[in-house]
Amino acid sequence: MKLQKRIKKQRNEYITIKIPKPDVPKGLFTKCKKCGNMVLSEEVKEKGYVCPKCGEYFRIHAKTRIRMIADKGSFESWFEGMEIENPLQDEEYEKKLLDIKEKTKLDEAVITGKILIHGHPTAVAVMDGRFMMASMGSIVGEKITRTVERATKENLPMIIFSCSGGARMQEGIVSLMQMAKTSAALKRHSDGGNLYISVLTDPTTGGVTASFAMLGDVIIAEQGALVGFAGPRVIEQTIGQKLPKGFQRAEFLLEHGFVDMVLERNKIKQTLSEIVSMHYIKNNEIRNHQRQEEVHEECGAEGSVLSAWEKVQISRDNKRPSGEDYIENLFDDFIEFHGDRYYGDDSAVMGGIARFHGMPVTVIAQVKGHSTKENIKRNFGMPSPEGYRKALRLMKQAEKFHRPVVCFVDTPGAFCGIEAEERGQGEAIAKNLFEMSGICVPILSVFVGEGGSGGALALAVANEVWMLENSVYSVLSPEGYASILWKNGKLADKAADAMKMTAHDIKELNVIEKVLSEPDNYCVENMGSVIEQLDIEIQMFLAEKMKLTEAEIVEERYQRFRRM
Repeated sequence: MKLQKRIKKQRNEYITIKIPKPDVPKGLFTKCKKCGNMVLSEEVKEKGYVCPKCGEYFRIHAKTRIRMIADKGSFESWFEGMEIENPLQDEEYEKKLLDIKEKTKLDEAVITGKILIHGHPTAVAVMDGRFMMASMGSIVGEKITRTVERATKENLPMIIFSCSGGARMQEGIVSLMQMAKTSAALKRHSDGGNLYISVLTDPTTGGVTASFAMLGDVIIAEQGALVGFAGPRVIEQTIGQKLPKGFQRAEFLLEHGFVDMVLERNKIKQTLSEIVSMHYIKNNEIRNHQRQEEVHEECGAEGSVLSAWEKVQISRDNKRPSGEDYIENLFDDFIEFHGDRYYGDDSAVMGGIARFHGMPVTVIAQVKGHSTKENIKRNFGMPSPEGYRKALRLMKQAEKFHRPVVCFVDTPGAFCGIEAEERGQGEAIAKNLFEMSGICVPILSVFVGEGGSGGALALAVANEVWMLENSVYSVLSPEGYASILWKNGKLADKAADAMKMTAHDIKELNVIEKVLSEPDNYCVENMGSVIEQLDIEIQMFLAEKMKLTEAEIVEERYQRFRRM
C-alpha cells in the first residue's frame, strides 16, 4: 500500500503537456464503406474513384462522370431548369424536392446534353443517385426523352449512364408512364439508324432497368454494378431465401447474356470512343483496295491428292487456326460483344465489330480451342442456342448500321444436349436461316475447318461462301452417315468419300464460290499465306458488294439458294 501511495504521489508531481491534434485539412481523406480504411481522397480520384485498398467503386456524381468521359470543356447542357412536376399534389413531396435541389445543386436526377468523346459529338444523359436515388419521375423521363429526340434529329449517337432506384413512387402512375415514353423515343432513334449505348452503373434497378437501361445497341456494365428489376431485399423477402454471392451484379449479367461487356471504370471512355468512332464512318469504303485478279488462279484451283477422310482429319486438327486466330490476324480494333439478351453467352461463338482496311465490319466466328482446356471452354466449337441468337443479334445490328458481315465457320455441328433442346436449338437455327435470308448488307461466310450440318449452315446463308481446301462441309458427320446407312460407324472413311464433302467436291456441286489454298501442316505459325489470300479476296468481295443496293444484295442471296 505504501508503495502504491508513493507512486501516485510521484505521478501527481509530473508536468502534463497537451499535444494538439494535427490540423488535417477537411476532405483530405475518404473512408471506404467496404473495407473501412481511410484513404487519400486524391489517390481515390486518380484511380477513377476506386478504393486503392480493396478496389471498391465509389458512387460518383453525374458531373464527375461527364468530366471523366468528355473531352475537356466540351459539355453543352440541354434542358436545364424544367419546372417541378407534382402530379399527385403531394405537399410533402414538393418540399422534399426543393430541399434536395438546394442540397445537391441539381434541378433533377439526370443531367443531359452534348459532349465530344475524342472529338466525336455525342448526346449524353447521366443519372445522379444523390437526387432521390435517381428515381425516375416525370422530369427525368421528359429530359431523357427530349435528349433522345434531339439526338435523333441531329443524327447523334446517344449514351445514357443509368443509376436508379426505379420509378418515383411520389408521382404514382405518371412515373410508370416514363418507362413507355423513353422507350418509344429510343425506338424512333433506332429506326432512324442511330446508335444508342447504355452504360449500367451501381445501382440500376426497377423501372429504369425495365425500360431504357436494357435497350442499348451496345450495353456496357461497370464492374461490380448491381443491376436488376427487383432489388435483392425485395427478392429475398418474396422467396424467403438468401441470394447467392454475386447475384444481379454486372458479372452475373454478362454470364447470363444480358450485357455486351463488363468494364473497369477507367476503360469506359476509351471503349465508348472506339464504338462511337466506328459509327461515324459513313462511306464504307475500303482503304488501299488491291485488285489482284491473278489471285483467283492461285486459290486452290486444283485439288490435292489427299483422300476425303484425310481431309476430315485435317479439318479437325486442334493445331489448325481457330476462328479467333482469323479475327486477330485479319481485322483491326476488334471489340467483342457478348450475350443473346435472353439467356446466356456462348463461348463457341465469338462476335463483335472491327475495322477491315478502315471499313467498319461485323465479324462472327465459331471458335474451337487449341488445347483440351480451351476446347472445354468453347464446347469444342459446338454452339448452343445462345450462340446462334447472339450471332443473329449482331447481324441485325450490322444491318441497322450498314456494316457488312464476315463469318468464319468451324463446327462439328450444333450442340445436341438436353439443355440445348430445352432452350430451342432447332428454333434458333431456323430463325437464323429465316432472318439471314433478308438481311440487307453483304454477308460472307468462310469455312476454315469443319462444316457440320445445320450448325454450320446457320452462319452460312450468305452472298458468297468460300472454303479452305482442307475444310469440309456435310449434312452430317461421316461417322453418323456410316452408322445410319451401313449400321457401321467404322466405315467413316468410305462414307467421307461417298458424301462429296471436301471443298473441291462442294465447289463442283456449285454450293460454294471459292476454294482457297492452304499450306501443308497448316497451323497458326504458317497461316500468313492464307491471311494474305483472304485479305485480298475480302477486299474484292466488299468492294463489289457494297456497290449494290439493299434490294440487290437480298435478291442475290435469295437466288443463290433458289438455284440449288
